[in-house]
Amino acid sequence: MSALKLLSRTKLYWGLIAIFLIGVLGSPISSKGNNIFLSYGNLLDVLRQVSTTGLIATGMTAVIITGGIDLSVGSLMAICSVVCAMLLTVPGVTPGVVLGVPTVAIVVLCLGFVVTRFIFLNLEKSRAGPDAAGRDIRLDHARGLAAPAIVGVVLCCLSLWYLLPQIEPKFGVLGVLLVAPCVGLLFGAINGFIIVAGRLQPFIVTLAMMVTALGIARLTAGQNNAVLPVYTGSNATEDFELLRSLVFGVIPMPGLFFLGAIVIYSAVLRFTPFGRYVYAIGGNEEAARLSGIAAGRVKIATYAISGLLAGIAAVLYVAQYRQGKPDAGAGLELDAIAAVVIGGTSLMGGRGSLIGTFCGVLIFGLLSNILQLHNINSNLQLVLKGLIIIGTVLVQERNAGDLLAYLRLPGAAHKETAAAKRPSQETPSLNLGGNKK
Repeated sequence: MSALKLLSRTKLYWGLIAIFLIGVLGSPISSKGNNIFLSYGNLLDVLRQVSTTGLIATGMTAVIITGGIDLSVGSLMAICSVVCAMLLTVPGVTPGVVLGVPTVAIVVLCLGFVVTRFIFLNLEKSRAGPDAAGRDIRLDHARGLAAPAIVGVVLCCLSLWYLLPQIEPKFGVLGVLLVAPCVGLLFGAINGFIIVAGRLQPFIVTLAMMVTALGIARLTAGQNNAVLPVYTGSNATEDFELLRSLVFGVIPMPGLFFLGAIVIYSAVLRFTPFGRYVYAIGGNEEAARLSGIAAGRVKIATYAISGLLAGIAAVLYVAQYRQGKPDAGAGLELDAIAAVVIGGTSLMGGRGSLIGTFCGVLIFGLLSNILQLHNINSNLQLVLKGLIIIGTVLVQERNAGDLLAYLRLPGAAHKETAAAKRPSQETPSLNLGGNKK
């Protein structure tokens, strides 16, 4: 491999290293002569601050790889933060309980059914051996319907048995870690179902869900509750403080959730058939469907997982900021999309990785930290971030040379650029986040 190709393939990592070196060399010095940027506390703060955006970006990556987009994740995080804060601080039957507990029952019932049926189906395929290739495997009534339904009902009853006693005395940390992600998962699955069943553009559906979820969050919080404060040991249980702690005194708990999500989901996308289906759908959805891939189910799953991770991010948000509010995730979807694109994932679908998203999230986090350490005006920070996003995308899509050619020869005839050579059928995917049907 030539040095030029190696540099091209690793340019994202070089960008992360460059940002880190800029932070080190330009860091203010403390009164004790220490480099503030390199201090352990500062780097921990960076990891803690990027964890919420990182979780959202993790789910967003798979959605974008399929050729979709999810604009609703910020609002889903908001509604989950309201539900979480209400369950923690208000005893008895509240709007949070009415929304959250039935949602858990529905989600657990459906997951129990789907997972059990999936296991039986794969066992049947393995028993049939190579002869099963290319033919439709059907399960009998007992394994295809009765047993999955029984498992789903049992798991649903167990979840209600665990949650219902917590309604009156207020929920604990495990309770909200079950309810809030399930709320996000259900709304995310609804996104995917409407996109697939209605054959609508993801941009439109998730935009509508963004507005709808924001309204539901405000209705759940109530007219007089713009903010729901959460104080552990006072109006909330003491164990919720665990989500603010350092694990073994080394890594913040939110960072552990973020790193765990990156590692697990990256392994799923890289080593499982589901991951291969995600990339195949993003490359050419029609070809994937004709090859036997259940494209609709895969897309619904990616949106459901995106909502699930938004729910987990909401719980961590409540723990870090000690509050839940209907506008908690305002603008977060744009930060997540920017981090994913900076990480090398193509908005046209079919290309990208969670390792790249991880680097993109860190680049954003380190950049924000550097600007804050130098007391740069917040409005100027937004301008600089916007310029960096544009520059990074130009490099990733290899169109920077085309732009420079236009700048050098304004008004002159130019050669056909890479962007102009791109097939016209890719335009809907690029602009709206969907594949051409």
